[in-house]
Amino acid sequence: MKKLTVDLPGRAYDILIERSLLDQAGAHCKTVLPKARKLFIVTDSNVGPLYGQRVLDSLSGAGFQTTLYTIPAGEQSKNPAQLAELWESMMAFGLTRTDAVAALGGGVVGDLTGFAAATVLRGVDFVQIPTTLLAQVDSSVGGKVAVDLSAGKNLAGAFWQPKLVLMDPETLNTLPLPTFMEGMAEVIKYGCILNSVFFRFLEIRPSRRQIMEEIEHVLYVCCNLKRSVVVEDERDTGLRMLLNFGHTLGHAYELAGHYTEWSHGEAVAAGMCVAAQLGVRLGVTPAGVPERIADICASFGLPTAISCTMEDYAAAVGLDKKGAGADISLILLEQIGNAVPRKLPKNDVLDLISTL
Repeated sequence: MKKLTVDLPGRAYDILIERSLLDQAGAHCKTVLPKARKLFIVTDSNVGPLYGQRVLDSLSGAGFQTTLYTIPAGEQSKNPAQLAELWESMMAFGLTRTDAVAALGGGVVGDLTGFAAATVLRGVDFVQIPTTLLAQVDSSVGGKVAVDLSAGKNLAGAFWQPKLVLMDPETLNTLPLPTFMEGMAEVIKYGCILNSVFFRFLEIRPSRRQIMEEIEHVLYVCCNLKRSVVVEDERDTGLRMLLNFGHTLGHAYELAGHYTEWSHGEAVAAGMCVAAQLGVRLGVTPAGVPERIADICASFGLPTAISCTMEDYAAAVGLDKKGAGADISLILLEQIGNAVPRKLPKNDVLDLISTL
């Protein structure tokens, strides 16, 4: 087993990475939730039939009273109405403040469940059991939980750290290829912003098979990088902003596709490629870096450019949570493995984009 500790004062928790870890979920949850009698488990219509019963059996075997609540798979479930239904179901289950909630699924399940846990009864403990590559390397770690609003993604949310993150790499074997490759966008991002050696490691392993052969190492490196950032900047006011490389423009592509045409990972991949080009225009990013990022994204079947109107760019830049008044902190690369925020007027960013 590989283990990492997110050492936040008073809110420390472990990330455990091991094959067949789903079958040990009950024992590990019992350790971190000694007072909980009930565990309310949220999953989606894709993951539930594959792994729901295994997790229920493990948790029940550890003495928890459980129920499995299933939401429709997809981003469309991450909305305030679904959140309200979740609250009501938790109350109907008899959840108390000493009980807990578990998220079994990808990023949508984790974000929605975490926000419900942060707000029901003014906050109950929750456990992340991520089953997609994107959730394992990114969204399950760090405590950002949210739902989408009609104005954009993740605009209502909170910081609510889990008590435990359980990662079973074997769940990645059942991912459809596009979903696996979507997660690779976030994996590539860590190499881009924080670790040039890891970026090179990925460049010479440009296939799902090669990544899965080294998957424990990939998960450990990504989670360790994110852990170090979260410990230094839990509330996303400084260093943690670097994790948003490619996301400002990626949100524009998701908006342009009405959140159905392009997955989050696909949009981020294209966003990283364009952000690298903007960095070259601004004299921050060396020539050649955009080509390396485009090549690695393409090798994993990810888009390197997505058609988008200036109206959608403007909407995404205007709503970006890294913005402050008329300015935005755009994340750029000084080189592969070294990202920096560059504060720019939003209008200047839009003018630059229009020249690409």
